[in-house]
Amino acid sequence: MTLALLGDPIVQFCILVVIGTFVSRIMLRHQRAGRLIGQLIFFASLTVLLLYHGIIPYEPSPPENSVTLRTFTGFAKIIWWINGAWVLIAFVRLFLIFERKPREGRLLQDLIVGIIYLGAILSIVGDVFSVPIGTLIATSGVFAIILGLALQSTLSDVFSGIALNLGRPYSVGDWIVLDNDIQGRVVETNWRATQLLSGTNDLVVIPNSVLAKTRLTNLSSPDESHGINVTVRIQPTTQPRIVADLMQNVLISCNSIEKTPEPSVSINSIDGQAIELQLSCRVRDISQATVAKNEIFDLLYRHSKAAGLKLAGPPGTITLPAEHKTEPSGEQQHAPSTPWRLLSNIPLFSSLTEDEKEHLASHMQRRTYRKDAIIAEQDAKLRALTIVRSGVVSITRREGHRQIELTRLAPGDYFGENGLLMGTGEVGTVRALTFVVIYEIGEDCLSPLLHDRPALAEELGAIMAKRIEAERHLFANSNMLVNGAPASSLTSRIKHLFQLQQHD
Repeated sequence: MTLALLGDPIVQFCILVVIGTFVSRIMLRHQRAGRLIGQLIFFASLTVLLLYHGIIPYEPSPPENSVTLRTFTGFAKIIWWINGAWVLIAFVRLFLIFERKPREGRLLQDLIVGIIYLGAILSIVGDVFSVPIGTLIATSGVFAIILGLALQSTLSDVFSGIALNLGRPYSVGDWIVLDNDIQGRVVETNWRATQLLSGTNDLVVIPNSVLAKTRLTNLSSPDESHGINVTVRIQPTTQPRIVADLMQNVLISCNSIEKTPEPSVSINSIDGQAIELQLSCRVRDISQATVAKNEIFDLLYRHSKAAGLKLAGPPGTITLPAEHKTEPSGEQQHAPSTPWRLLSNIPLFSSLTEDEKEHLASHMQRRTYRKDAIIAEQDAKLRALTIVRSGVVSITRREGHRQIELTRLAPGDYFGENGLLMGTGEVGTVRALTFVVIYEIGEDCLSPLLHDRPALAEELGAIMAKRIEAERHLFANSNMLVNGAPASSLTSRIKHLFQLQQHD
């Protein structure tokens, strides 16, 4: 009796459905891959069971069967078609997960899933209920036309979204710019619209039909790097070649731009009012463009001032010629004031009086280095503060077999304060990238000032602590004792090096 009952196709079908539901929906509900395998096994087992009992799921049932058998057969076919659709949908979603782009493929996924469900429903209607599919489609055509006219705008967005997803002019995460100056990062694409997050952190929703007709620029393709151009006008007081070399030094000293491909300078035009040049370079991504431009403008001012060049006004303005005066030679006129101007632009000596600055300026030593010359080796303890007068200096750190460039210095920047004020070695090798002119403040020059005014050590210690905190990335991998040290410990170290009297 029990064997006869187990041999009944209805009982076998019910047992298989219970087991399949328990395994795939309960035991494996948190495992996508495992649930897909369970669904595949259940679907294959159900197919074998139905075919074994002479039930063909994709053909109409014979009319001579009993009502009970026709009901069971119809129910079994419905379960078979639904599970077949689930298996196909699971494959689609698993493919998108493997592609690691589930958000970009959301619209395409919905479209494929809708087609699969529509095919399953039409198959059930035709194979289970024996309704002519052709007649049903023809009857629904009139209704579809009326609905299409009513939803014309929405359907335009839908089909435009499908076209955009198939063409893939952008992906989620890309930064795009439209013709009407709307720009932002793509955060989502759906059936109706594409959502952008603008630079002001506002959400911009653009209908797909509008986006499909608009010319757009993808700033994140073919890669994340982004090119920027800066135009500068210099008064024509020297040869254009020299001005172009100076602008190249501006780009060489910039830390915010990419070194590959190499940045370039081109002369756009020259007239009696200005030499116009264009500086071209790349940044890592669009978010670094503003930072890079700010640094380039700052370096433009510093390099031009160091070279004695002046910026010209915009096109059309008239620049009055400077009055010619009988003056001493350039070296006699500018050399005495150059060290003083350098000191005045360094925050480290902002607390000095005018007389103290004049004392340091009068004892500063001028040195020059040719291109690629080594100014100081890594870990060398310099006994002088070195200020860059002109040119570009690179600081690279050697770690094992690797050479890591920490930063580049431009006119007005300085190094050597670690050795002079704290007795520690240089964090990296200092090398001249171009012809470099520097000025040095030696220990024998600074020591009298500290002995005359011991409070200056505390001021220098506080300024040094702020600089170390601001440039912590330069010291992150070094063994400097002062890394992260408070101002009080830096002050004590300065007093100890210069043998100042310690006060508790």
